[in-house]
Amino acid sequence: VPTPQVCFGSYGQNLVTDNISVVEGEVAIISCRVRNNDDSVIQLLNPNRQTIYFKDVRPLKDGRFQLVNFTDNELRVSLSNVSLSDEGRYVCQLYTDPPQEAYADITVLVPPSPPILEARDDLVSEGNETELSCTAMGSKPAASIRWMKGPEELQGETMVEETYDHMFTVVSRLSLTVTREDDGVPIICIVDHPAVKDLQTQTYLEVQYKPEVKIIVEFPEGLTREGENLELTCKAKGKPQPQQINWVKLDDDVPSHAVIKGSDLLIENLNKSYNGTYRCVATNSVGESYDDYILYVYDSRAGEGAPQKMDHAVVGGVVAVVVFAMLCLLIVLGRYFARHKGTYFTHEAKGADDAADADTAIINAEGGHNNSDEKKEYYI
Repeated sequence: VPTPQVCFGSYGQNLVTDNISVVEGEVAIISCRVRNNDDSVIQLLNPNRQTIYFKDVRPLKDGRFQLVNFTDNELRVSLSNVSLSDEGRYVCQLYTDPPQEAYADITVLVPPSPPILEARDDLVSEGNETELSCTAMGSKPAASIRWMKGPEELQGETMVEETYDHMFTVVSRLSLTVTREDDGVPIICIVDHPAVKDLQTQTYLEVQYKPEVKIIVEFPEGLTREGENLELTCKAKGKPQPQQINWVKLDDDVPSHAVIKGSDLLIENLNKSYNGTYRCVATNSVGESYDDYILYVYDSRAGEGAPQKMDHAVVGGVVAVVVFAMLCLLIVLGRYFARHKGTYFTHEAKGADDAADADTAIINAEGGHNNSDEKKEYYI
């Protein structure tokens, strides 16, 4: 962005120009502008204070300077094919009393050469560390370097060196520990510089890793029963691809009539003596991995006629209804017994109420005690 340089003179005149940043080899435009000019003369001087243009006349014999516009208020000049030797302070001068000057600093930007990306290792095994370097040479000012691993930005260590001609070389080094997921992932070196856009280079990680092993049951689909066949397939993937796949039985030998063909294992006419753990082992130059299959042979009729599974939701609903009904019954019975608790009637003094006097009442009551058939108690 140009920075205006303003010089104020007498009678309200002022001289204005701008600082300029230009890429080497491109065109720079120098503009000397006057506000409220009173017919004073404008001229442009180079950093050595040699006159480039006096009004619209070019005394300097350098054909790269060309007049773009000349009026009483502006002197505009272009400089083509800019080089580092053109860098410096240019002077806009206005002949007033006293003379006015404004300064335009030209900064020449030099883009770096295409970046050089180098990897310490062509191949790296998972879990190991590798190092990459990216170099951006011959720039002004110094470039900055960023690293990307796929969509992830990484931080490298940067070293900046200034050369004898005031140019800069930047080297960035990136160290990382790789996993099998990094295989084929791009590592990108991005160079940022004001003189150039989208300057980058990339390489791809080559990661070797042990096999990934998985046993697939091809037959049967359900239970393994006596008299049936068992067919297993060992799926193994690695980098490099496994050179060897072996079937073993832990703590015992594989049945003698078992057929092993490449990654497939076939055992016919199963019986319970074949029970055990069968292991598939895959090996490549990085290492070995395995997967296990546990064989349990069921009776020949196992699983037949098994009752259908009851719907758990239905069972749960029935249980809930029964529990609710029992709670209701307990509440009703509890309230009933609480209401009638302690109600007690006795008739052992029956007849005393009808006696004429106290003696007769006692006689009648005693008589009631002597007659066991007339003594009754009721409890509800």
